[in-house]
Amino acid sequence: MVSVAGRAAASRDGHPPPDEVVVQRFYDRMRAVAPAAVGAIERDRAGDPGRAFGDTACGRLLRSLDHDGARALGMWVHHWCMRFYDDDTRAALRLLREIASRPALGWTADEVHWMLRESHTAGSAAAARFTLPLAAAAELAPGTLRIGAVI
Repeated sequence: MVSVAGRAAASRDGHPPPDEVVVQRFYDRMRAVAPAAVGAIERDRAGDPGRAFGDTACGRLLRSLDHDGARALGMWVHHWCMRFYDDDTRAALRLLREIASRPALGWTADEVHWMLRESHTAGSAAAARFTLPLAAAAELAPGTLRIGAVI
């Protein structure tokens, strides 16, 4: 799994790249949920878009996860949407918004920093690029997030 920015681009933005070990842990966690996420999104793309979220494949998947799994799923779907924002991402964006609306998932500053970097790199074509990172950032203690160090 490669970032929108790529690892080399992280150092060109004037800020130090994120710690490789931390980022690798993110990718490992995202890989664990990716197969189920892809399957759920594909089933929902083919299904009835008017169905209540809880009755969708994505809704069932999210309901089955603990907080760590929900954060990993959120990071994966955020990453996926940033890479494929020109594809049919309605089901994924619905999942992203649902995760963003869930309080107290225990987001870490490193997770938020990573998502903000991905969002910044994606550019304005990805309209929902800040939905999840800003919701996650709202959970952090004041002063935890150093915006200048992110974007």
